[in-house]
Amino acid sequence: MRLIRGLHNLRPADQGCVATIGNFDGVHLGHRAVFQRLLARGRELGLPATVITFEPQPMEYFAPDAAPARLTRLREKLNAIRASGIEQVMVLEFGPKLAAMEAHTFVQRLLIEGLGVRFLLVGDDFRFGRGRTGDFTLLQSMGREASWSGFGFQVEDLHTITQGEERISSTRIREALARGDLEQTKHLLGRPYAMEGRVVHGDKRGRSIGFPTANINLHRRVSPVRGVYAVRVGGLGPDARPGVANIGTRPTLGGLSARLEAHLFDFDEQIYGQHLEVELALRLRDEKKFESFDALKAQIQRDAAAAREFLGVTAP
Repeated sequence: MRLIRGLHNLRPADQGCVATIGNFDGVHLGHRAVFQRLLARGRELGLPATVITFEPQPMEYFAPDAAPARLTRLREKLNAIRASGIEQVMVLEFGPKLAAMEAHTFVQRLLIEGLGVRFLLVGDDFRFGRGRTGDFTLLQSMGREASWSGFGFQVEDLHTITQGEERISSTRIREALARGDLEQTKHLLGRPYAMEGRVVHGDKRGRSIGFPTANINLHRRVSPVRGVYAVRVGGLGPDARPGVANIGTRPTLGGLSARLEAHLFDFDEQIYGQHLEVELALRLRDEKKFESFDALKAQIQRDAAAAREFLGVTAP
């Protein structure tokens, strides 16, 4: 999959594609259905399927304190898009320059002159450009007008993707995660929910009580999950390793920023710098502040036992 970061990295060879635009947070079943529709149209026209997305997401730029928790950081999103078969991704940095760009300029510079889009798939409520003045009607109009010069494009509505009678959305997935419903999350995503990151040095407190942890920064302003989970950890060999993880600020230890700390069962190797994928298998409890470090240690032992039982891992 070709990754294009910003308008300045477009090449003349990038002209000609079919495209869709959006945040695609989580890359859930609804997004993947859109990608399959786009890929099918690309095959008909003999053109690559291109996903156009933003980093940070627009809401994170305009109202960072009100922006929803990210289901996927950029690397996770790109991996999921790649797995869907998409051939090209354009990542646009959402900052003052893009926020101030007029809607007509956005269409002309990106869709017509930059990517040479021939077919565009967007929601009929899609808004873009300075003051959110660009909409589905403007895209249709500019697509028709550009046809006179041979650079026009057709615009079609994404349509709502549903599961039963309910719409599949990133919001529904966040709600399912917040209540610890990992089965519903899996149904909406089409895969188990997981978080990725590199192992960094922590404060080594877990090691002092026999529970060394792999510490992973979340790279999110707000985490979509908090609490203690039974987990399966990939990235350390052909098979995922079972464990137990805490996601949160570690209030008993006076932590300030949220991070993921995973204890891998019956494993004692140095893995700093390794990139891991931590799949959440079962939510065990909320994160809470304990009266003492000894009380925390006792609870961690109970959490580990519960996780072992759920994952079918016997204690040595």
